[in-house]
Amino acid sequence: MANTFPRWTNTLPLKLLVCFLFLGAAVAGGVNYYFTQKYTRVGYMPSQPIPFSHQIHAGQLGMDCRYCHSFVEQSGHANVPASSTCWNCHQHVKTNSPHIALIKESVDTGKPIEWVKVHNTPDYAYFNHSVHVTSGVSCVSCHGKINEMPVVFHDQSQSMSWCLDCHRAPENQLRPMDKITQLDWTAASAGKDQKEMGQKLKDAWHIEPPVNCAGCHR
Repeated sequence: MANTFPRWTNTLPLKLLVCFLFLGAAVAGGVNYYFTQKYTRVGYMPSQPIPFSHQIHAGQLGMDCRYCHSFVEQSGHANVPASSTCWNCHQHVKTNSPHIALIKESVDTGKPIEWVKVHNTPDYAYFNHSVHVTSGVSCVSCHGKINEMPVVFHDQSQSMSWCLDCHRAPENQLRPMDKITQLDWTAASAGKDQKEMGQKLKDAWHIEPPVNCAGCHR
């Protein structure tokens, strides 16, 4: 009697098992590589070439964000401070620190320090930093309590839906212009209602952020 199935089907279960094992390994490897804070963003906290503490500089010393990030109100991108900005103070402060020696070397050679980027807007999305800062959106709304971070980490998801939540109701985030870089300030601390205050600022400043695709994808 002839065989119902060809001879090669005898090894088919083993072949399928091997294929499933390789597929499972590929999926596990992909999840392990991509489902990390570097890719899912929130909580991402890379090591930097120099352990700069915002908790000390912006928190304890009360330095204004704009001293280091000097173009946030004029540029579409928030600039990383040049080594010369750090050297303005550190040529007199903690001069014996090996970390400060790296800053001095950078100033002397003109080679910038290779800081690791924490917040990274995708190429397919348009974002203008100065528009937000000059429209009453505080640093803390997007970056969290930077003044309490010994090491900066990615605080908010900054996903499309997260951005749209603010664009649809900007009154929940708007604050007076002189409070933009005061990260501990809140409407409640000034005895005000955030939504009521934000609505007044929205009307006065004619804030109408786009909520369609063309606003960010150009």
